[in-house]
Amino acid sequence: MAESIGPKQPIPVWRFGIPLLVLLALSVVLSVAFDMNAGVAVAIAAAGAGVVSVFSAPKFAVPLLILAALTWSAQKSDLSPLTLVHNRERASEYLFGRSLTQEEQQRVDQQAERTTRLSLRSEAEKQVLDELGLTRNDKKPVDFEQRADQRAEQLRSALTGDEWNKRVHRAASRAAHERRGGFFPLETSRKSIMLYLDSTLETIAIAIWGTLIAFVLALPVSLLASKCSLDILSTGTSFFHRALRRIGAFLTRRGFDSCRGFNEFVLALIFVAVIGLGPFAGVLALAVHTFGVLGKVFADAIDTIRQGEVEGVLASGAPSVHVISYGVLPQVFPIIISQTLLRFESNVRSASVLGLVGAGGVGFLIDAKLKSYQFQEVATIMLIIIIIVSIIDFGCSWIVKRFV
Repeated sequence: MAESIGPKQPIPVWRFGIPLLVLLALSVVLSVAFDMNAGVAVAIAAAGAGVVSVFSAPKFAVPLLILAALTWSAQKSDLSPLTLVHNRERASEYLFGRSLTQEEQQRVDQQAERTTRLSLRSEAEKQVLDELGLTRNDKKPVDFEQRADQRAEQLRSALTGDEWNKRVHRAASRAAHERRGGFFPLETSRKSIMLYLDSTLETIAIAIWGTLIAFVLALPVSLLASKCSLDILSTGTSFFHRALRRIGAFLTRRGFDSCRGFNEFVLALIFVAVIGLGPFAGVLALAVHTFGVLGKVFADAIDTIRQGEVEGVLASGAPSVHVISYGVLPQVFPIIISQTLLRFESNVRSASVLGLVGAGGVGFLIDAKLKSYQFQEVATIMLIIIIIVSIIDFGCSWIVKRFV
């Protein structure tokens, strides 16, 4: 008669202390004896304690290894929440601007005075050139500078004190605005908003075509990455057929990995170098990356279908193409639609920064405005993008509820 199996013996309490002692001892030794950074020392000590706990207290192994990974990654990424606290005043100035000191205001007023005089001088030169029938690139007479100076004095004399002060005040306001910085208040002029909307629509166009090209290519290719669909398309049972299906699925999935292995930003850099500046480079960058993402998602969805429906279509004697069309695709159609719309939303956001490398879209404007410290314009562009993305999100949700 077989001996009955008794209850599992509990692990002695003292065994749980071994990994903790290893963790503490290694941390101290690495920090003191080897003068190692505390975060790195704890990460190495936690990894060592995790290995030891496999033999002494297996339940501690996974938590200790997770602690090692988190500590190492925090050290490697320079994770420091206190940095946010220390830089809170700088962040506030960056977002909302700052007040100018008296000295800075004096420099702004002086700069405004010089800017206004240069503006009058430029206007005087243009008038003199028009009178002489010349352009700026033509050879000028010897007394041109003297004429321009006299005309500038005439223009200055023609202005009343109030008119001159208004010009200087406008120049001073612009200069002070640039020095104060900040993202608020937003830029609300009609001309600027129309320009931003036009660039945002170009961004949406890039996302539409990048997603569409990826979808059209990914759907049929994903059939070659799924074991389930390959078994339907190639019904041979010989070793050669089985090996061919495995190799085909492996190579196709590695192709998807290659396409999505690089960020759209990196791909945009490559395509801009190959075909030049413009939105078409952005379309290709999004299409390649999205092809890799959708291809994997579609293939994984096909591998999870119910075999009963497939067997029912096969039993009717239908060819492989009909089995795919009526037994496979209808089951994954909701996933295909929802994931494609999700990638479209993501591509709109991604396309908004491709302009930073010359791949079209509103990113070019964002880059130009940031470099010229026009933060209010950047805030307006960001708000427009958020509104557009929200509208797209509502539209995609409606499509999913209506047709899926």
